[in-house]
Amino acid sequence: MSKSRGLSVLLAVVIWPFLTSNSSLGQTLNCLDSTASENPAAQHELDEGIEAYRNATYAEAISHFQKATDLAPCMIAARRYLATAQAQNVVPALSTPDNLKTAEQAIANFQLVLAQDLHDINSLKQVAGIYFNTNRLDQAREWQKKVLTEDPHDPEAAYTIGVIDWTKAHLNALNALKTVGLMDNGEGNSKAPPEILSAIRAQNSALIAEAMQYLTQAIADRPNYADAMAYLNLVYRRKADTDYDNPALRVEDVATAKEWNRKSMAARPENDKGANTDSSQPQ
Repeated sequence: MSKSRGLSVLLAVVIWPFLTSNSSLGQTLNCLDSTASENPAAQHELDEGIEAYRNATYAEAISHFQKATDLAPCMIAARRYLATAQAQNVVPALSTPDNLKTAEQAIANFQLVLAQDLHDINSLKQVAGIYFNTNRLDQAREWQKKVLTEDPHDPEAAYTIGVIDWTKAHLNALNALKTVGLMDNGEGNSKAPPEILSAIRAQNSALIAEAMQYLTQAIADRPNYADAMAYLNLVYRRKADTDYDNPALRVEDVATAKEWNRKSMAARPENDKGANTDSSQPQ
């Protein structure tokens, strides 16, 4: 696919909804066929915004960056700074309308950066991070995979996919166990009825396999990645649920989990080793 064809597809499928709801962003359509970005007034606003951003006055920075992009829609540096400052204002795990609106504005502007530069890995990472911070895990995983398309050896992207898969699998297990009045014991939940464990296996097998794949990849690319090791510990504990009909394999899963926890603790700096002593819970 040619670059121009790729931009057209990205515009039609991903960006157009944002453009039709915001006329000022619609100006950026012209950037697909133009490299014009020089504008002294816009450059002044950009410089003022950068200074405000460095001083952590993000509302002021956003105002300057917005003016810069209004004056010069094709100034990709201003668009990138605007999106980054908006992302800085997104509060993790807060689902208020205002917070989600800020998140959507940041995503829209990062996608406009990507319309000019399909391979801007920072924008890909930022969009993935915003989706993660607003608890839209499926979208976060999708965008982390886009990061890996650009950089197959990015350990943080692979790690985050593993964390997302474990999070979803963990919630599935907790919800299933709750229906029979049980709490997760982190070692295969042998007291749970077989039909409950069978349901957990149906929900979690693919998530567990993908989590193992990406966490192992993260460790291959960063051999001392203690957090990835800690999550492999947790993933193997979820795998123990799915091996409920093979007691020997379930014991092996728990033993493997404990070994990954040991490796995680050994890989951590000395002052972090006592931070979490419960190896069956997130690190």
